[in-house]
Amino acid sequence: MITKEEYFEAMRNARLLDDGFMSIVFEDDVELTEFVLKIILNKNLKVKSVKTQYSVKNLRGHDVRLDIYAESEEGKAINIEIQRQNKGAGAKRARYNSSMLDANSLPTSANFDALPETYVIFITERDVLKLNEPIYFIERMIVGKNKLFNDESHIVYVNNSIQDNTPLGKLMHDFACAVPDEMFYREIADKVRIHKEEEEVDYKMSGFMDKIIERVRRETAEKVRRETAEEVRRETAEEIRRETAFESALKMLKKGKLTLEEIAEYAGLSLAEVKELSAKNSV
Repeated sequence: MITKEEYFEAMRNARLLDDGFMSIVFEDDVELTEFVLKIILNKNLKVKSVKTQYSVKNLRGHDVRLDIYAESEEGKAINIEIQRQNKGAGAKRARYNSSMLDANSLPTSANFDALPETYVIFITERDVLKLNEPIYFIERMIVGKNKLFNDESHIVYVNNSIQDNTPLGKLMHDFACAVPDEMFYREIADKVRIHKEEEEVDYKMSGFMDKIIERVRRETAEKVRRETAEEVRRETAEEIRRETAFESALKMLKKGKLTLEEIAEYAGLSLAEVKELSAKNSV
């Protein structure tokens, strides 16, 4: 069970790239969803409804839980997913999400032409497709004809690692930013600020934050482990260095060709240490 202190600390450090926090910020927020979609798709979509952590059932197969599911006033179905790990944003994951939008959009007796236009949008922390582009639009094409198949099924990958001075780059900066005052877009900053700075923020929403808090716990434990290992490494390296230095100094003392001051300088020891070494070995 998470504590309130952990919850509010996680809130202060949370970013929209954390799907739990994004779920809180975008829940039922039609205007914010419209704003983000306008920048990503360069289209004015009028959003009718928004749900977060929306479960889509498949009676014969794998259910999916969509980070954001939105419907436009024109009937378009839109899924926005946040993925920090590449393995969660593969091509077949996008294909499956797209198919689930289709499967749950067509009434039993409806004609296939009634299928709505769909968008599956992945916002990824890294460049999953590795082509160094800020955004990728994937469409079905007629092979050899350079012509769209035009089934109105769209898949989009947004690369958060490119945060340039374009509208999309600024949006990606804001998604990766934990501090509202450092964000470019007031529309995003104002909504994020509510959940980060208002004391009355609903602690009952903490269920959405579980994954963030668990990640913070893991990262903290890993940081402590790395720092401990690094400290041990440094101490071990220093012990080896000093042991080697004393061995070198003793050899130089036995040869008797250098002054104590010169030996101290060459070996990287203090003059007092060299004098003590000389006395102990009667050199």
